[in-house]
Amino acid sequence: MPRRDLPPPPPPAHLRAWLDETAVRADRARFLGELERLSLGTGRLLLLWAVSAVFALGWSFVGMALMAFEEGGMAEGFVGAVFLVLGAGVLVPAGFWFVWGAKRDRQVRQLLCAWAESDRDPVGDARLRMPGRSLVWLLSSLLLCALGLWVTFGSAGTARPGSDTYGEVACFMGLGMILWITGLLGAGKAAAHYRWALRAFRPRRQAPAQAQAEPGPPPVTAPVPAQERRSASKERPPLGSG
Repeated sequence: MPRRDLPPPPPPAHLRAWLDETAVRADRARFLGELERLSLGTGRLLLLWAVSAVFALGWSFVGMALMAFEEGGMAEGFVGAVFLVLGAGVLVPAGFWFVWGAKRDRQVRQLLCAWAESDRDPVGDARLRMPGRSLVWLLSSLLLCALGLWVTFGSAGTARPGSDTYGEVACFMGLGMILWITGLLGAGKAAAHYRWALRAFRPRRQAPAQAQAEPGPPPVTAPVPAQERRSASKERPPLGSG
């Protein structure tokens, strides 16, 4: 069942026949717009980046724990253990938050499919097929992917033995991977939503009215043999008789 803050599912087909068609179409347009905003709105994009920032914060604690463990002292080991616990305390809630967002996205997608298949609205569906939101998600996600790859390979390529520790390299490479994976998730979601919108809101093909109104060819009658025509003319009485 969908959450209470999500739009309701469309009424069944046997109930839509008894409802006002104009009201049902208006509800469909309103709920589809709201569901699209919940799926690809600016708030949803910022929420994805917020989850990524929490993951980055947790991994930063893990990286500081690795750098502390590399020092080898007892005090540094205690500080590293503290940072490791802090990192786990941040990463675990972030993981639950990510799973909750994935379940909510699945619910929104199911409602989108259900409302899209319930009816057709040429004007409203043409607006939903426009790639505005998907394009914003795609471009911003590609920039995030580029930034993540630059951080990952830049930190690994510029590391020098003796000046940079393994913990520092692992910390920066992990941050870059988090950015890169976040960008991939956003780009994949944008592309998948746009492909689905093109299929779901495709206008139906209708036969031309002229082809429907054009009459069919006249029936073909078999030719009458010549002998039957001569016999019929012999049996016909002459004009004026009787």
